[in-house]
Amino acid sequence: MSQAPEVFELPITIESADIDQLGHVNNVAYLRWVQEAAVAHWTAAAPAADQEKLRWVVVRHEIDYVQAAFLGDGIIARTWVGTASRIRFERHTELLRASDRGILARARTVWCPIDTQTGKPAAVSSAVRARFSIPSSPPQPNV
Repeated sequence: MSQAPEVFELPITIESADIDQLGHVNNVAYLRWVQEAAVAHWTAAAPAADQEKLRWVVVRHEIDYVQAAFLGDGIIARTWVGTASRIRFERHTELLRASDRGILARARTVWCPIDTQTGKPAAVSSAVRARFSIPSSPPQPNV
């Protein structure tokens, strides 16, 4: 049985520039926080050698907005990895209001690793694959 992926949390502070004409956090800020959480997780968990070799670009964002956030709300970005193919890595993120951990938004993002020298998609080390993806299907028992 596979284990649940590690969850990484990042506290977020709402800035006045994040507030839109309706008086709540603009949707673009939520998306920025999704990206900031992913980068913070990579920076905190990836070996330095891999951080020097790889950068990540977004291939796809899917985001569902659940509740509004307002200036003064504390935010927690929770992120964890999903499945991966050779050069596409899935990541999930929830943005929560800190006071009650109510879900404000949920996102699924697909990232592609880029070689810092060539600027092209790159294969990742087995250590990066193990740390930043989960198997697409449960492991099969040995027979």
